[in-house]
Formats: sequence, C-alpha cells, structure tokens
Amino acid sequence: MRFIADFHIHSRYSRATSPNMEVGTLAKWAKKKGIGLIGTGDFTHPIYFSSLKAQLEPEGNGLFQLKGGRVDCRFILTAEVSNIFSHKGRLRKIHNLIFAPGFEVVENINARLGSLGKLASDGRPIFGFPARDLVKMVMDISPDCLIVPAHAWTPWFSIFGANSGFDSIEECFGDEARHIYAIETGLSSNPEMNWRCSSLDRITLLSNSDAHSPGKIGREANLFDCDLSYGDLLDVIRKKDKKRFLSTIEFFPEEGKYHYDGHRECDISMSSGETKINGDICPVCNKRITVGVMHRVEDLADRKEGFIPDNSIPFKSLIPLEEIIAEALGRGTGTQSVNREYERLVSEAGNEFKILLDLSSGDLSAFVPPKILEGIIRVREGKVKIIPGYDGVYGKIRIFDDGNSGPIIDQGPSDQISLF
Repeated sequence: MRFIADFHIHSRYSRATSPNMEVGTLAKWAKKKGIGLIGTGDFTHPIYFSSLKAQLEPEGNGLFQLKGGRVDCRFILTAEVSNIFSHKGRLRKIHNLIFAPGFEVVENINARLGSLGKLASDGRPIFGFPARDLVKMVMDISPDCLIVPAHAWTPWFSIFGANSGFDSIEECFGDEARHIYAIETGLSSNPEMNWRCSSLDRITLLSNSDAHSPGKIGREANLFDCDLSYGDLLDVIRKKDKKRFLSTIEFFPEEGKYHYDGHRECDISMSSGETKINGDICPVCNKRITVGVMHRVEDLADRKEGFIPDNSIPFKSLIPLEEIIAEALGRGTGTQSVNREYERLVSEAGNEFKILLDLSSGDLSAFVPPKILEGIIRVREGKVKIIPGYDGVYGKIRIFDDGNSGPIIDQGPSDQISLF
C-alpha cells in the first residue's frame, strides 16, 4: 500500500517544543496532513515513554496505533540522541535517530542509556561517548533497530557538519559503519546535492520534518509503497528498494536555515565561492563565517552538479498549503483567515497532501479559490523565488511576483507526485 511517513519529530519534553506534541494531537494532524505513519520521537524520555505505553497498542508488526483506533494513523518508535565527544583532537557533535521494533527493545535501550546519562533532562538526551559506541550498543540490544544520522549536513550536530562533523560515514562510525544504511538529508539539503558524493551511493536518503509543533509534521517526508509494517520498512530502507520507496518530499533546500554561508549578527549571506574569496571571514566583523550546507557538500563532492546515480530515489519539493494560502491572501501564517481557509480546503479534499500532490487542477478548481490554485500550480512547477537561508535564518520564498501578494513567507517545503 502507498503511504507517507515522517519518522523524525519531537515530543513536548524536548527543548523549544510545543506542549501539544503528544500522540493524540499528532494523530489528528497526521490525518489532516495525509501522513499514514509517524515517528513517536523521544522514546528515551521516561515520562513520555510511559505515556506512549499507556496510549499506544502494538499491532503485532512492529508498529502501533492509538488505543481504541480513534484515528487511522500508525506510529513507529523513534528517538534522537546527541553524542558530544572528542575524536582526533576535535570536538564532535553528532545527532542520530534510533528506530526500534517494540516496547521491550526500547526498555532495554533506555536502561543502557540511563546508566550513562540523564534521560529525563531533555527529550533528546546528550551523551559524552562516541557515536560509534551508540551504534554498537543499540545493535547489540536488537539487530532489528535502525540508526540514521540526523540532518546530516547542518553545521552543528551532524555527521558531515562543517563545525563538528566528519568527512565520511566510516570516519565517524569506524567498524560500525556497516550498520548505517540511511542518512537524513535535513531541511537545508536535498537528494540531488547528496548525489554529488559517490560515497553515499549505497545509502538510502530519508527526509523528515524534525517537527517541534504539530502543524510542521510532513514538511519533509517519505513516500512508500510496501506493507505497513516495521519489518517491511526496515527491508526497504536497508536494500534501498526503488520499487517500494517511491520518493522523498522535500523543502526547497534554499529555504533551510543553513543552506548558504553567512553571519546572522551582521546580516551577511554568502555563496561558498564568496566565502572562499573572503577566507571564511565575515567582511563586516572579521569573525569566522558559519559555513553552510551547500559549501560543505561542495567540499566533499566528487561529482558535478546535476549527476544522477543509477539507484537514486526521486524527490519532489513542496511548500506547505498554509504558506501558499497566506501568500495568496496577503496574510500571515497562523492568522484566523488563513487557518479558516486551510481547514475548509483540507476538509473538502480529505487531506493536505492530496491538494499539494494528487488532485488535478480541474479537481482543485471545484473548491479552491483561483489565487490559491495558481499558487499550488506554481509550486508544483517549481516557479518560485527564494532568498537562501543562512546561519540559523530560514530562507525566504515568494510564489507570486506581482508585488501585491503580501509579505515574503519564511520556511516552507515543488513538483508533483501521484499518491493514489
């Protein structure tokens, strides 16, 4: 069966996260968005894990649903762990996602991690041991777990990050690299950028929202056509199976807040070429520029732009419906008029992804106002203008270019996929 999955989210117990990030609310938003499978996030947090056990029931296939089956959405047990450690004279900061096939496995993982650090301090716990050791520990507990380096290219807290990462999977994980089958590309990169690195040809590229509030789930996601079970998903990801992994759904990478190089304090944004001319120094304050994802990809790439590997999985870039509506109406996201129109359109169509990806322009014209419909079609065709994000500042994107469509919108997730 075809379904959309978003594996990486956070609970209310992570820093800077909405108090509404709990499974009941997530299930309702997943239905609204059109997401069939969502990660629980934060299973390492003791209070949240207790609530997961209280509110979810196993389906017998490694996935879970809300008790009582109130909403047609499945959950997969996931968490993100931060490892901060020294390696070859440098401080490394690596975030990894852990996928687990059941509550018992999670209990064993949490017991082991709990003996090494404080699980209750944050939904994304921090440990001082190497990322390699995390992989060995988890795989020793269950070989059916999956470890995925998170937001792999961001400057901080990632495997390839310019400030604290490594130059290869093998350098980071050593002999445990054999257990790394996938990476998460992150909001500031897309698969096309990753295809420039031949060392990643064997790796499955996943895209997830890393959402901290319910409305942000699905801003990046994955489209599968396989059994809705943990075992089948694990098999698809490990084999990089193009017949069953159909596509990822992406931000325009320029929208990500670390795509370009820059210095937020001085309002300086630079391409990698400009940064190299300036010796990685901010021309305003003479401090070091934050080297962004595009620059880092170019440093590690051994292929030219536009190269497509034979085993690549396609991708499509989108902007969330709320942001299309906001620009069409000349209003801000989160305003009452935008929220009302969003709820009306989703109610008419069934879910947001049907509007963004599946329904024809003729079908949409029956209930979507002309300006909003024009915006949806422009996004599908990639006809948008973007000011790239840098140094923690999200990129800005404009769909309409007539000067009368309100403010430029920030962060969003263009092209078309058929889901059904």
